[in-house]
Amino acid sequence: MRIGITGASGLIGSALGANLRREGHQVVRFVRHPTTDVMEIPWQPGAELDPGLLAGLDAIVHLAGAGVGDKRWTDAYKQEILRSRVDGTATIAAAMAQATGGPRVLVCGSAVGYYGDTGDRITDESGPQGEGFLAEVVQRWEAAAQPAVTAGLRVAYARTGLVVSSRGGAWQKLFPIFKAGIGGKLGSGKQYWPAISLTDEVRALVFLLTQDIQGPVNLVGPQPVTNAEVTKAMGEILKRPSVIPVPGFALKAVLGEFAQDTLASQRIVPRVLEQAGFIWDQPDIKSMIESAR
Repeated sequence: MRIGITGASGLIGSALGANLRREGHQVVRFVRHPTTDVMEIPWQPGAELDPGLLAGLDAIVHLAGAGVGDKRWTDAYKQEILRSRVDGTATIAAAMAQATGGPRVLVCGSAVGYYGDTGDRITDESGPQGEGFLAEVVQRWEAAAQPAVTAGLRVAYARTGLVVSSRGGAWQKLFPIFKAGIGGKLGSGKQYWPAISLTDEVRALVFLLTQDIQGPVNLVGPQPVTNAEVTKAMGEILKRPSVIPVPGFALKAVLGEFAQDTLASQRIVPRVLEQAGFIWDQPDIKSMIESAR
């Protein structure tokens, strides 16, 4: 297959590109600079993309977007989080809908933030939209892909959880804290964290490319885990103490509004992947952390 990737230089995009190349696929990177490289396509989120540039592609995996946990949530950065996702998705979906001989499959990055705080309630892809900033972002993010859906293309929304990696993403910030022996549960520790290893995140995206699956798909591990369980596993695997809890007010002082999502509980299950026969390489939190060291 010839597969286009936006966000190809990010944590997930770079790992996905490497995986696809190893499997013999051609990977075309969407880049935000002029290029004459036949394995690159120039684009700008929010600007019109020439549909002719998509000719010959079989599918696009759209992962571009400002990192949710990269910066403190100021009003300006919240707008960047929203616009980078909505504008980029609208650009890709519109070009795909108009392309002749272009890709027929769009795997669109998304997030389990759609469900908001689910508490202890087990939530699969049929769950309703929750409340809060991230829930609104995801709703508008997925809605921006509608032109591709209307054009009859297969569109899967990869609602990704917390990717366990020491190389990037929000989880990367946990490793040095725990290695220093000052890691601990966040708030009560009772909140569920929807985790998935980077390896399984990539494998799930490839699975969505090759299987006849459309609509929302939760990309999380099959065993929901609490923050307290994550804390215990991090301490045991890194062989460091992990007994100092971080109170909620301290998190809010450091992270601002994003702390609310860190303290929220999301007991998310990957029903669609399970029913489609996907098998996880790292199904539990300990194997996820081990794979990320």
